[in-house]
Amino acid sequence: MTPTWKLVAALTLLLCGPALAADEPGVSATEIKIGGVFPFSGPASSIGLVGKGLIAYIQSLNDRGGVNGRKINYIAYDDAYSPPKAVEHVRKLVESDEVAFMFGQLGTPGISATAKYLKAKGVPSIAIVSGSSKFTDVAAYPLTTTGLVSYDTEGKIYAKYLTKTLPNAKYAILYQNDDLGKDYVNAFKTFLGKDYDRKVVSASYEVTEPTVDSQITNLKSSGADALMIAGTPKFAAQAIRQASLIGWKATLIIDFPSGSVGGTLTPAGLDKSVGVIVGTINKDILDQAWKDDPAMQAYRSFLDKYLSGVDITNGSYLTGYQQGILLEQILKQCGNDLSRQNVLAQAKNLRDFVVPTALPGIKVNTSGAQNMIWTQMRLQRWSGTSWEAFGEVLDASSE
Repeated sequence: MTPTWKLVAALTLLLCGPALAADEPGVSATEIKIGGVFPFSGPASSIGLVGKGLIAYIQSLNDRGGVNGRKINYIAYDDAYSPPKAVEHVRKLVESDEVAFMFGQLGTPGISATAKYLKAKGVPSIAIVSGSSKFTDVAAYPLTTTGLVSYDTEGKIYAKYLTKTLPNAKYAILYQNDDLGKDYVNAFKTFLGKDYDRKVVSASYEVTEPTVDSQITNLKSSGADALMIAGTPKFAAQAIRQASLIGWKATLIIDFPSGSVGGTLTPAGLDKSVGVIVGTINKDILDQAWKDDPAMQAYRSFLDKYLSGVDITNGSYLTGYQQGILLEQILKQCGNDLSRQNVLAQAKNLRDFVVPTALPGIKVNTSGAQNMIWTQMRLQRWSGTSWEAFGEVLDASSE
């Protein structure tokens, strides 16, 4: 009896391994299904190009054999920056497509609308493309990691810069009337404290508005010497253009989501954008300093092969490419354990990871207590032909 029992036990163990792997949603011996939602259309379609960059990187990764012997089946839907559509698509990804996890979902409104559902279903949402500070609360969002520097940290960096360079000036803020815009306003409020009401004038806009021309004209009349634009590329471009047209010579700062040459500065007018400042994590493809940089050469080759003909100056593609590099690293660290629990654990276990296209000195570190993939930035100024970085690498402790 004993030898027979041992044989049965051995067979049971042999058969259980693949069976258990198959029980993990979206995971088979040859592929892993991952979901994403992006505004490929609608008012934020320029930053929806992040999704195009990510999809192209995953294609390149699959062409190289995938990760640990598995191809990535990445299923991405268009929510047009509409929360109800985001809810519909996320439900489909989880319940019909049966993805293993969500990766790179973009847009604060849609992420906000779907976070509770994903948490209830136990589905990790990794590297979300939002800097909304609420998502950095690990206790409230235990299954989430963020893929942008938090808008709170970024806003405080800008507030500190303005108080150093224009200590006696009034500052104007144009902000998108949602979590994205309000985070930057609150960062200024926190940093300036009791001086906020005296030093800052603000105006909001809705993403459904056709233009922000009237808001910019009204803000100029306040006498402010600096303008912070906290929104998405379409409206940042309008604001830059209108400020130039009405002769407002303010120090102009835009947020990282609008920091693309192709997505924001070109529509605004490259000449009208001279002097614009933004914080960034990335090397600039137009900067001659990186012409011979192996990482940027690899990125150019990637664009030529997988996104031929696109505007290489649109930084949204680079953000998507970097997202792909992070996804690859997380899956490598997972090995053959692609359970949702381990995917989340590895996403929170990135240690001094260097994304080659990031600026020198910027590294990725996550942990159980710190879910932000990016926590550092460097300021840069538009010269008319390229971004010129200045100052040191800044992080939350630099505030």
